[in-house]
Amino acid sequence: MKKNDYVGLDISKEKFDVRLYYQQKDGIFPNRPSGFKKMKSWLSKQVDEDTSLMFCFEHTGLYSVPLQVYLEQENQDYIQVSGLQVKRSLGIQRGKNDRVDSKRLAQYSHLYREELKPTKLQSPHLNRLKYLLSFRSRLVRQRAGFKATVKEFKVYLALPNTDVLIRSQQKMIKTLTLEIRSVEKEILKIITGDKKIHEQYDLATSVTGIGMITAAHMIAITNCFTDFKNWRKFACYAGSAPFEHQSGKSIRGRTRISHYANKQMKALLTNDIKSAIQYSPELRHYYQKRIAEGKHKKIVTNIIRNKLISRVFATVKRGSPYVETFGFAA
Repeated sequence: MKKNDYVGLDISKEKFDVRLYYQQKDGIFPNRPSGFKKMKSWLSKQVDEDTSLMFCFEHTGLYSVPLQVYLEQENQDYIQVSGLQVKRSLGIQRGKNDRVDSKRLAQYSHLYREELKPTKLQSPHLNRLKYLLSFRSRLVRQRAGFKATVKEFKVYLALPNTDVLIRSQQKMIKTLTLEIRSVEKEILKIITGDKKIHEQYDLATSVTGIGMITAAHMIAITNCFTDFKNWRKFACYAGSAPFEHQSGKSIRGRTRISHYANKQMKALLTNDIKSAIQYSPELRHYYQKRIAEGKHKKIVTNIIRNKLISRVFATVKRGSPYVETFGFAA
């Protein structure tokens, strides 16, 4: 009979800690190809040949990518999980170190073994798209910082444009703007270079209000719309799904959205709402009608945000562009 064991991995820049759940054995190996081979040799001595292993580790950005590639090459099942999800699922915990974290990851993968599904490494194009989008976001934040500083210097210090404090930062803003455009060109190159990504990008951007960056983020986050069962799951992830807040007779809180969300995705969709209201007759009519009825502006914009998400998922699912039908005769 085939047996299973669960391996928790706590990955850092230089090393990773390993914990075998049933065997209760620990190991430490360097986070490089030689360390992966040493781990394989060590595991073979700890478990029987017919034992199937399930590896579990947190998403640690670039540090976990080499291990993912190695496990894919070895045809080993692995699960990449959210650190917050693991922390909240195991109850009250005291203390923290790499060895304890690997133990908790092994415990988590065992407890939720029936619910967790193995992770698969994304395509090279999709991975590069993620890195480019992340880098662009960093450049945009840096440019925004310089813009804010220049504005404050002009207002509170009354500095002229010829002052070195203003002139130098304006040069940085100009340089960052050029680099952002260069990255966006590379993003479009990746999108047009992959047939599936390009098709989904065209479908997503056919929805009035959805721009290039929002569509690219949605494709990258959803793994080409395969990691989320429906648009409601994505709305929850993006922080636009409302949840009840009540219990018994004493707690009667307002229905509200959760703070556990991808704030960047939410911000992108929020920016697209302005464009949607301006260029979509249906959404503009809906927005004006709800505001006139006395609905709070944030509630209305959140509803429109969900409408945009549902429309993108619908266009991708049916494989045809979105068509504005507002004003057509029934």
